[in-house]
Amino acid sequence: MSTASRTQSASRVVRARHIAATTLRSAFRVIALVAIAVAAVAQAADNAATIERGRSIYMSVGCYQCHGTVGQGGTAGPRLAPGPMPLAALGAFLRNTTRAMPAYPETILTDAALADLYAYLQSIPPAPRVGSLPALRGLE
Repeated sequence: MSTASRTQSASRVVRARHIAATTLRSAFRVIALVAIAVAAVAQAADNAATIERGRSIYMSVGCYQCHGTVGQGGTAGPRLAPGPMPLAALGAFLRNTTRAMPAYPETILTDAALADLYAYLQSIPPAPRVGSLPALRGLE
């Protein structure tokens, strides 16, 4: 085999290895993207379930009676959402309050249930601006 043949053969091997490596990197990227997408879908489904559990807890323990059905506040309780206080502060208040609102020890509201309730409060969007509602335009 001549030197030129060996050089061409070596060049083909290098090209083939480069193509294989590039293809393998691309395959790994696709697999990684698919894994990320699957995880995102699973996370979204889990978040939706957590929020629904939180809404159910909010209603079943009676939060809505004083704070309104979407945490907007009422005559007996302040606004809780949107933008609730930090989870640690909410938990400390719920567990230790001495105000008119009853305390919710972990025997009544577990830490997991509190986290779900908090996820629900975080999910509540702000009310629409007055000007964005056709019937109320011009009243801002």
